[in-house]
Amino acid sequence: MTEDAVASQSASPTQKVASLARDIHVSMLTTIDEFGHFTSRPMGQQSVEFDGTLWFFAEESSRKVAHIRRNPYANVTLTSRDTWISISGTARVVNDPERKKQLWNGWVEAWLPQGPDDPGVVLIALDGETAEYWDTPGGRVATAISFVKAKATGERFEGGENEVVDLR
Repeated sequence: MTEDAVASQSASPTQKVASLARDIHVSMLTTIDEFGHFTSRPMGQQSVEFDGTLWFFAEESSRKVAHIRRNPYANVTLTSRDTWISISGTARVVNDPERKKQLWNGWVEAWLPQGPDDPGVVLIALDGETAEYWDTPGGRVATAISFVKAKATGERFEGGENEVVDLR
């Protein structure tokens, strides 16, 4: 067993989510529009130590910011080759100049060339309330082997670890 796997097994549920989400940089942010419909779009997760809150940059005039101001309930989905995470919570728009400078990076600048000092650039903080994850250590090969084994034995497919985590 790898060192990361051992550490992951002894971690708290929030630390497990943090460990799984650490290297996933693009996610889908889902908000609720003025008609009550879900609207999702890709967003770049900012690299900070996960403590239950995810951070994103946005333009103050964007639809996602309008959705959050109208209805703060939101969800973020993160995926990798062998991990899926869904984090539900309350989003808020943050206009903190120091925090914007702290989180600013070249990747964000490609999308928001006006820079962190522009008053039209804001942060979205999603304060997670619950997370659910599906983790399949070993990736596609391990999943395929488990699937074939389930089909051959007639037993239920056990494709990995699934847990719901309270982040509050």
